[in-house]
Amino acid sequence: MTENIETVRGSGNVYRDFGRADADVRQLKAILAARIVGVLDDRGTSVRKAQTITGVAAADFSRIRNVQLSRFTVDRLMTILNRLDQKVDVKVSIRPFPKLARAWEKHEAAWTGPPADERTAPMRKTLKDSAGG
Repeated sequence: MTENIETVRGSGNVYRDFGRADADVRQLKAILAARIVGVLDDRGTSVRKAQTITGVAAADFSRIRNVQLSRFTVDRLMTILNRLDQKVDVKVSIRPFPKLARAWEKHEAAWTGPPADERTAPMRKTLKDSAGG
């Protein structure tokens, strides 16, 4: 039996593809953690030996190996890489998401409503009436 399977090209960030709000941070943590694991594997270093080398708890290295990254900040993962004699270079580029940018424009237009003069006219009239003028 042949099934038609639709292929969808991902964004390059699986967390974004699944709609996670913190997709970029999760992706960066995963990349850093993968590099930590790679360094340990390349050197044949156990988590206990990594603890001795870096001063970072063996349990933390086990968490990194098991991709339990919620306890780690990006800078902590970078520090661990530094302690493993790895230099981390960061390049940042910021650009709007095409779909989100269009959605934001619609949201912004709906939010602004009428001009300020029209919005505040009833309040000014009330104040004027209560002041006796």
